[in-house]
Amino acid sequence: MAVLAPPPTGPRRRVQPLLWRLQSFLASYVPLLLMAALAGLTWWLIKSTPQLEAPREKVAPRHVPDYRMQGFELERFSSDGRLVARILGQELRHYPDNDTVEIDQPELRAYGEKGELMIAQAKRALSNGDGSEVQLMGDVKLHRYPNGDPASATDLELYGEFLHAFVPEQKMRSHLPARVVGMGGEMQVRSFEYNNLTGLLTFAGGGKAQFSAQPRRAAAAPAAPSPSASSPTRR
Repeated sequence: MAVLAPPPTGPRRRVQPLLWRLQSFLASYVPLLLMAALAGLTWWLIKSTPQLEAPREKVAPRHVPDYRMQGFELERFSSDGRLVARILGQELRHYPDNDTVEIDQPELRAYGEKGELMIAQAKRALSNGDGSEVQLMGDVKLHRYPNGDPASATDLELYGEFLHAFVPEQKMRSHLPARVVGMGGEMQVRSFEYNNLTGLLTFAGGGKAQFSAQPRRAAAAPAAPSPSASSPTRR
């Protein structure tokens, strides 16, 4: 009996080693993975980089007070420690945008070297930050007391609607009309400047003045003629 041989088969498929397949996989997909990673990194850098902002329009600072004071009193002294001026008021408001101070119901007192006192009052005042210049506005009244006592008589009074005071120099001026009382009369002036240290008051722009006449002393009555001696009688 003849022995049957197995049917012929095709060529056997060669099994590729695992390392070779891994190298082939890496060679095929690693470049793609690197490109994907590079794209992701580029996107992250774009998102993380700060963008240049478009120039914004500069907004002006708001004119609002940063602090307030009620019932305040400020004093200013000279280099030798002498009291030069005192500023009082109902309320003070400081504005940081222009470093100015607004005062309600202000009262400015200036003290001269010889003891004289000047008091100025108004409805409202505007001052710079250090208080060296004060503008009084609305129903301005100024009184000067030569002996420094507010209860005594004044030698000068000013009434108007505006007064610009220079505190260190103790000078005051106004470009608006004012009424001046003193020196035995009353004047209506268009503008003036006053120096509290020297007591000098100057005017500009003309004005009107009225002074009371000083009472004249009564003239002495003429002496009565002495009785004449009788003429000798002639005989």
